[in-house]
Amino acid sequence: MTSIPVAVQMYTLRNETAEDFAGTLEKVAELGFNGVEFAGFGGLSAEEVKDLLDKLNLKAASSHVPLDDLKTNLDQVIKDQKTIGSQYVVCPYITERTEEDYTELVRDLEEIGKKCREEGLTLCYHNHDFELERLSDGRTALDKILEETEPDHVKAEFDIYWLQKAEEEPLTWMERYEGRTPLVHLKDMTKDKEQFFAELGTGGVNLDKVLNRGEQNNVQWWVVEQDESRLTPLESLEISMKYLKDKLPHLK
Repeated sequence: MTSIPVAVQMYTLRNETAEDFAGTLEKVAELGFNGVEFAGFGGLSAEEVKDLLDKLNLKAASSHVPLDDLKTNLDQVIKDQKTIGSQYVVCPYITERTEEDYTELVRDLEEIGKKCREEGLTLCYHNHDFELERLSDGRTALDKILEETEPDHVKAEFDIYWLQKAEEEPLTWMERYEGRTPLVHLKDMTKDKEQFFAELGTGGVNLDKVLNRGEQNNVQWWVVEQDESRLTPLESLEISMKYLKDKLPHLK
């Protein structure tokens, strides 16, 4: 497998960063992660975040930025991303999900993504399971988003757990949108009926197929996220990182 770097989505450590943002980043570095996908800066400035990253030899893989901020404060978002060295801006979640809402979302993403590209950044859309519901034309909402935006303006951050949760095959989606998946959320799922979030390698998701597809899809970052855990988040990340170190020799 190729030497695609691995980041952690900091939402996993939301409680820890609320208490000690810098100290939590230090623990991320100690676990062997190459980078960070941000979900806010913990009250720090972009300049302070960049100083922390440099000190810990971490890279800013990407940033999840709420859609409202992307629509109303894009210039500042772009400035901050350039400051921390992040190339990818991600729309992480939406709350309005009618067909009309998705049509408006497509227009918004296209406009935001075009501006990002002009500034040397790339906009990605992160899915959950609700985008896999069918619209009146038979397509999924996720297909509508990706088919009706320009590939250079809007790319995907496929979340493996949520694709599987929606009874979709993650590999099929990666094959369908080859070259449009610079970021991939690596997650696992328990094998029981609860289908709870699982540490990598402990559940039923075929992660090998996804990892083996990385180079062909031109994946730039694998991103580990554990939305919820029955262990502490850092314990969960340690287990997931051990799995990845066994699979990806460049991490050792």
